[in-house]
Amino acid sequence: MSRIPHTVRFWTYLFSDIASLLCTIFTLYCLLSDRALRRALHNHVIIVLLILGLIYELTDIPFILRNDFSEEPWQASPAFYLFWVFFDYAMYSLQIALFAWASIERHILIFHESWVSTSKRRICLHYLPIIVIIVYYLIYYAIVHFVPQCENSFDGFLTGSVFIPCSFDRSFLGIWDLIVHQVIPTVIIIIFCLALLLRVVCQKIRMRQQVHWRKYRKMTIQLLSISTIYMVFNAPWILTIFAYQYGLSEDIAIVILKYTGFLFYYVIFLFPFVCCLSLSELRSKFMRVILCGHNQLRVHPISGTLTNRESLRANNTMAT
Repeated sequence: MSRIPHTVRFWTYLFSDIASLLCTIFTLYCLLSDRALRRALHNHVIIVLLILGLIYELTDIPFILRNDFSEEPWQASPAFYLFWVFFDYAMYSLQIALFAWASIERHILIFHESWVSTSKRRICLHYLPIIVIIVYYLIYYAIVHFVPQCENSFDGFLTGSVFIPCSFDRSFLGIWDLIVHQVIPTVIIIIFCLALLLRVVCQKIRMRQQVHWRKYRKMTIQLLSISTIYMVFNAPWILTIFAYQYGLSEDIAIVILKYTGFLFYYVIFLFPFVCCLSLSELRSKFMRVILCGHNQLRVHPISGTLTNRESLRANNTMAT
């Protein structure tokens, strides 16, 4: 099979998107409504990533579902296709870059808290990097997609293939995008997450401070849990593009990209679940919601039966 069938992608993405949307809204509500969680610096990048994921799930994924709903490709203007692929590239690369920064910042927040102890330091080392990353990626991909350099074809993209801008086809822009926007952030995530785990374990053994360890443990578990989905679902996509840029046959690369391109959307789908379940405060709320819904499904028929019995008793009493 040369590509993922439209029906398979449609139904898997539909259920995944609905579940992910519900979890994203729940997680954002919990983080934003709780003052302590909202003000915690280590949650700020996570909140931004959840908002980006929410926008992605409300726009790009429905576009894919609409295109897969029928066997015929979605007929729209070239300007719409350009906006679609711009949004897809920009949002996806943004969340990788922001999480790469989060993996670096976690070292600062755990081991160098004095670096963000004042408002000026927080602006420079916490808020400014997030703003710079967002602005840079939006400008870069706007130039790549909207400044005419060559003629793009959307035929393969609309039939289930992965869209690659013509300006990326074994060119300097393609190598820049691959190395700077894909490989380097992924390597940063892997290296800094493993380094964080090693530093936290060494700190725990050396300092023997259980109170601080609990604080470090929550931040470390959250980062390592999220990094796992990036390595599992994003790394194969990047390795394939890297191999293609450096000599892999186009026929082989296209087939592999169709499957790895299918999988990398699960970084977006699974991100809110990992965020929610990796934080004890959110995990307990999430489980209460699930158990409450389960109990309501079990209790409603019983309460309905009791109500019917009470009604019969009342009717018998009135008749008497």
